[in-house]
Amino acid sequence: MNRTITLLGRRKAFGRGLRNLRGLKTDNKHGLLRVTSADEFLVDRSSKLWVGEHSGSETGTASISLENASTRNALSREVIGRLRDAVNLLNNSPGIRVVIIQSSVDGVFCAGADLKERAKLTLEQQGDTVNTLRSNLDALSKCRVPTVAAMDGPALGGGAELALACDFRIASQRTVIGFPECQLGIIPGAGGTQRLSRLIGPSRAKELIFTGRRVSAQEALRIGL
Repeated sequence: MNRTITLLGRRKAFGRGLRNLRGLKTDNKHGLLRVTSADEFLVDRSSKLWVGEHSGSETGTASISLENASTRNALSREVIGRLRDAVNLLNNSPGIRVVIIQSSVDGVFCAGADLKERAKLTLEQQGDTVNTLRSNLDALSKCRVPTVAAMDGPALGGGAELALACDFRIASQRTVIGFPECQLGIIPGAGGTQRLSRLIGPSRAKELIFTGRRVSAQEALRIGL
């Protein structure tokens, strides 16, 4: 299935990679929108998050796409900042009626925190990064239009928190969701504990947090995640 996407945004907010592009071909592999020709518009390959507006029968739909295969879409400080820019942009786009959060990397949604980057930060910078992510996910949860996390692969740690901040979650068969950091004694710091308990109840949420166990798409559906 082919769709047309127009890239949204201002150069100031998203960098040199932004320019309008029509006729971008995508397919519907695994039931999710997937970019097949990213090189055509990412002039600046350091851009790891971009915003697209769909057209035709999908007019009114926008997508926020993560694209950094080398880190499995880890949430670096750059990506966290771009996420807030994207939410602000879409909140000020009156033609948008729904937003899809997705990955342009096959078989991956988001691996969570960028641990290599995090290891190079001071304790103060690490705290600021977590606080910023929490604030930006809160902004996403309050987006003026419905938000959908389209997961086609692991959503772990901060990636799970990103999905939980959306109004709806749709997962393919190869999706797993979990908080592996809990097995290292690290509590999810961006609102995941609160949002998880509201969705599936305190008892189930405690079991997933205390054990760090990952759940399949089928189990996530069964428990209301």
